Amino acid sequence: MTMYSFDGIVVFGLLYICTCAYLKKVPRLNSWLLSEKKGVWGVFYKAAVIGTRLHHAVAITCLSMALYLVFLK
Repeated sequence: MTMYSFDGIVVFGLLYICTCAYLKKVPRLNSWLLSEKKGVWGVFYKAAVIGTRLHHAVAITCLSMALYLVFLK
C-alpha cells in the first residue's frame, strides 16, 4: 500500500480523522492542538469535528476499508 494510490489516501484520511477525534478527548492536547478553528491549525479541529459528529459513518468506512485491504487487496 502506497500513499500515492487511492486506497492509501483513503486510509491516511481515515487515520487522520480518527486520530484527531481521539486527541479531542484528551484535555491537555485538546486545548493545545485543537484550539484554533481557522488557518492551518484549523485542519486538526475540522477533522476532529468530522470524527466526532460522523462517528458512525467513519467507523463503517474504517471497517469496510479494513475488509477491503485484508481480503481484496
